[in-house]
Amino acid sequence: MSPKRKQRLIFVSVIVLGIGSASALALMAFRENLLFFFSPSQLVAGEAPTSREFRLGGLVVDGSLTREADGLTVHFDLTDTVQTATVVYRGLLPDLFREGQGIVAKGQLDPKGTFVASEVLAKHDENYMPPEVAEALENAGVPSPHITDKSQ
Repeated sequence: MSPKRKQRLIFVSVIVLGIGSASALALMAFRENLLFFFSPSQLVAGEAPTSREFRLGGLVVDGSLTREADGLTVHFDLTDTVQTATVVYRGLLPDLFREGQGIVAKGQLDPKGTFVASEVLAKHDENYMPPEVAEALENAGVPSPHITDKSQ
């Protein structure tokens, strides 16, 4: 093999090795930052990870919200209408948070099996319909189940 060919082979090998290493590092970093979503049923069934953060979503059970004396720590139950999971959160809850509302909480399980949330996101009402869509449905003869503000 000529010295020029050998030099090209080494150069191409280094480029391929560099691209492969960069791709492997990017995929590992991507995997580390993934946050999976689980329902209370999956949590109770043991499908949720115990050593890393994930998202837990469901409806806040009516009557389950309790506050500790410090005013910041709250305990509530989440349900997917099949199973229920207990959540503990320390911080200010979003304005849209209320019992019966759908929420998504980010956090991880403690050794007792309680979900300790680091962030709580309240979801908008699933029945929300933009005024334009409601008006279009009414014009098409489909009665809209929602009251909309036509002044916007």
